[in-house]
Amino acid sequence: MYKPQTQYAFADDVAIAYQVVGDGPIDLVYSQGWLTNIEYAWESPHYAEFLTKLSRFCRLIFYDKRGTGLSERNVGFPTLEQRTADITAVLDAIGSKEAVLLGVSEGGNMCALFAATYPERTRAVVLSGTSAKGSWDSDYPWAPKLEATEDTIAFLRKNWGKPFLLDEVAPSMAGDQNACEWWGAYLRNSASPKTAELITRLSAELDIREILPLVDAPTLVLNREDDPYHPKEEARFLADLIPNSTLRLVPGADHLVWYGDQDRLLGEIEEFLTGQKAVPPSERVLQTILMTDIVGSTERATALGDSKWRSLLDRHDAVVRKKLNAFGGAEINTTGDGFITAFSGPTRAIQCAQEIRSELASFDLRVKAGIHTGECERRGQDLGGLAVHIAARILDSSAPDQILVSSTVKDLVVGSGLSLDHVGTRSLKGVPGEWALYAPDG
Repeated sequence: MYKPQTQYAFADDVAIAYQVVGDGPIDLVYSQGWLTNIEYAWESPHYAEFLTKLSRFCRLIFYDKRGTGLSERNVGFPTLEQRTADITAVLDAIGSKEAVLLGVSEGGNMCALFAATYPERTRAVVLSGTSAKGSWDSDYPWAPKLEATEDTIAFLRKNWGKPFLLDEVAPSMAGDQNACEWWGAYLRNSASPKTAELITRLSAELDIREILPLVDAPTLVLNREDDPYHPKEEARFLADLIPNSTLRLVPGADHLVWYGDQDRLLGEIEEFLTGQKAVPPSERVLQTILMTDIVGSTERATALGDSKWRSLLDRHDAVVRKKLNAFGGAEINTTGDGFITAFSGPTRAIQCAQEIRSELASFDLRVKAGIHTGECERRGQDLGGLAVHIAARILDSSAPDQILVSSTVKDLVVGSGLSLDHVGTRSLKGVPGEWALYAPDG
C-alpha cells in the first residue's frame, strides 16, 4: 500500500508532522478530529481509500496536531490558537499561499479560527460532523454536559488500549474485527491516556460561536443525518451562523468520515470545490485473487485440541495479514482456515503467497494457494464474480505446499523475473474448458 513521506514543519519550535498527497490544482488542508496518527491511518484500508480518493481532486495536506501522532507530544494543554498555528506552519513549509480547509469533528474549530483570522489564505471551508461549542448550555443543547465528559474521561482511562467507542463513532463497523483491532491500535499510536484526557478537556472548553459569523469564505457544512455525536440540528445551527454557507445532509450514522458511504461525502466535497461530482467508480474491476488454505486443518485441530489450535490459527492469521500489508494486498474474507485476498496485479500476489508459505512453514503449518486475474464484481467491501470462482477452483487443484496460477497470471508476469513452470492442464469444476496451470519456482 502506498504511504507518503512524513515531513516536519515548525510552529514556534514545535514539530508538526505532515504529509502531502496528490498534485491537484487545489491545496486542501485536512484537520482531523480528536486523536490522530498520519502514518498509522494508512494501515486501515478504509482510511487509505478515503485519503486516496480525496487526493484525486486536490493536493492533500494531511497533518497531526501538536500533542498527537508523530507531532511534538509533550506540549501540555494546547490552546486553539496554538493548534491553529500548526496549519499556518504546514502551509508555509510547502509554500502554499491559499488553501481549502477541511475540518472534521474537533478539527473544524481550528479551521474556522484560521479562516476568520487569515481570509486571504482561505479559499473555502468544509466542516464535517463538527460543533460550535464543546459543552452543554441552555442555548446549545447538542453538546454533552460536563458530568458526561467526566464520565467519558474516566471510561477512556480505564479502557485505554482497547477499541472502545467504535460502535458509537462508526456503528456500521462495530462487528468488524479487523476494524476494531485497527481502531484500538490507532488510538494507542496517536496518544497516551493522559494526552487523550487533556484533548478531551480542551474540546469541552471550546466555543467558536462568535467566530463563525466572521468566516467569509464559501463554506460547506456537511453532516450525516444520523451522526450520533453531532446531530443534523447542530449542523443547521452552524450553517445559520456562517454568512456564506451551504448545508448538505447525507445519509448515514458513522461519525468517522472514512467509514460508511465515503463516496457520498467525498462527492459533496468535490462538487462544492470544483463544481463537478466524481463519476461513481465502475462496479466491475480487474483484480488478482489469491486464495490460501491450511493443509490438513481438521486433522491438526483434532490432534492439538481446541485451545492450541485456536492459538495456532491466530498466528496463521497474523502472518497472512502482515504479508498482505507488506505486498499491498487487501483482505476480502476468511474461510476459517484460509483467506480470500485481492491485489491490483499478479506479481505481488505470487510474492505474497511465497512469503506466507515460507513463514508458516517455520512453525509447521503447511498451506496451498490458488491465484487468478480477472474481472470481479465489487459488492461494498466484498468481491464476487467468475474470477473469484476460478481462483477457488485453482486452489482446490493445488497440492500441499503448492502455489498454482492460471495462464492469465502467467502471461501478465512476463518480464517480472518470476519463473513459472507448467504443471498440467486441468478441468476446473463449474468452469468451462481446460485450464493450463503453472507453479512459481521456489
